[in-house]
Amino acid sequence: MRCNKLFTLFFFAFICFSQAQEMPISYTFGEKYSDRYKYSNLLTTAPDGKGGSILIRSYYTGIILKPKGYFIEHYNENLELINTFNYKIKDVDYVDAFVKNGQVYLLFLEYNYNTEAYEYSVHRSPFDEFNFTTKKILSIDSKPVEQPLDRNYYNRNFSSGFTTTVLFNKERTAFAISSHHKKGKDNKHIIHVFNAVLDKIFEYDFSSEVETKNYAFENMETSKDLKQVYLTAKAYFKKKRFTASERKFQYELLQISDAGGKIQNFATPGKLPEALTPIIKNEKVICVGFFATRKDNRYNGIVYYDIDSKTMQINEEKYHNFSEQFMIDKFGLDSDKIVKNLVFKGVEVTKDNFILFNAEEYFVTTSTQSDPSGSRLKIERFHYNDIVSVKLDPQGEMVWARNINKTEVTQGDPAYTSYCSYTKGTDTYFFISTASENPQKIGDDRILFKQGLSRNRNVFVIKLDENGHMNYEKVIDSKEARLPLMVSMPLIDTTNDQLLFYAKRGTKKQQVKVSFD
Repeated sequence: MRCNKLFTLFFFAFICFSQAQEMPISYTFGEKYSDRYKYSNLLTTAPDGKGGSILIRSYYTGIILKPKGYFIEHYNENLELINTFNYKIKDVDYVDAFVKNGQVYLLFLEYNYNTEAYEYSVHRSPFDEFNFTTKKILSIDSKPVEQPLDRNYYNRNFSSGFTTTVLFNKERTAFAISSHHKKGKDNKHIIHVFNAVLDKIFEYDFSSEVETKNYAFENMETSKDLKQVYLTAKAYFKKKRFTASERKFQYELLQISDAGGKIQNFATPGKLPEALTPIIKNEKVICVGFFATRKDNRYNGIVYYDIDSKTMQINEEKYHNFSEQFMIDKFGLDSDKIVKNLVFKGVEVTKDNFILFNAEEYFVTTSTQSDPSGSRLKIERFHYNDIVSVKLDPQGEMVWARNINKTEVTQGDPAYTSYCSYTKGTDTYFFISTASENPQKIGDDRILFKQGLSRNRNVFVIKLDENGHMNYEKVIDSKEARLPLMVSMPLIDTTNDQLLFYAKRGTKKQQVKVSFD
């Protein structure tokens, strides 16, 4: 559980920045409310369909903090708290949550020792009058394992006997449950796809593929009518000998439809894709991501695949090396540095079919330290570093790639770290939160943000225009924002060009609405 001991070391630097200019942004603070749960994690923020919002938090109490349940808050369009509900439930694995059609849905995974099976269940309730009911949507026979939900980005564990993953499409109108169960010679991998009202729309037996490969699914997208589902995966080879220079997995794209399943692999010699993400664009299937020329997570540039949705054959593939400008953005004049550990964050397709996507440099480090009793404790630190932003034209040619250097480290709630992005017209805006007051110039056309001493935090916005030019501005001062914003978990309203942030410290909380003028 990572709900306290938050600390950050934060900086970013970029090249060709302009003087701070007024951003087309305004903001509104909601009322500050008292909160009974000092220790909690924000799980989901969703619209209520009437201009308001629903927030779902897990909370922890006790001398030794333990999870006790889920606290649900309902705010109206004026940022006023109109209802709350404490859903006391424990000893289940929380998977995800969403809000649709006036109801809150909580998805859990639980092991049933009586039936010796893992069970996915959804707890749902109307949010105008909370009254939760439970629906079991899937049961999978298996012995209990230590980590059934395993989403490590680089070291997947397939030896436990049972692994499962849940992925949602971008609009959260559908989700897929991947379940891989091994017992002796019995080796089953089934993919179940549900819509937002919990109807199963597909069940695809993937078992024939896992005879030679283990699959770790990473991203999902669907057609608007939900008749085609696309899943990208790392496919790890099981019965193949490798040379020292070969990678032990390849990326694959799975299409599921009424006609069954089709797979396309991405195995161009000397080009190793990473963080591939599917996009449905004008009835075309596009995959974008990064690529490397060697197996050790060193990225050389951007990859683009145009895929025929009917045959799943690759129509066109393009590889774009990171430019000299990008490398200067990231490393200055140090040419020996490498780009690595990038995790996909978001993608937008503009009205004129340009593709804007961004990723973050993410990794985990461990160390040991002594507690007051002298015992040695393993400490994990989660690093949220550089932002990479890329623009591709409608034909998949790279217009630009820019790097925003930042370093954040936390042992606590990750909602306060990282960033969020918003695209308006041809411009992309990145929201970050830091206690730094002013940037420090560290070289020609480069600036540095150091961690400040204040507990309060400023909100800065970095803007990339259509040509990739950057500027920045502090849009919310820490003297006004007395509570830190959970800047990486906003509710984004594209219809009204607004972002809604949750701010909390200890037993105080409020909402902050940011609007584009």
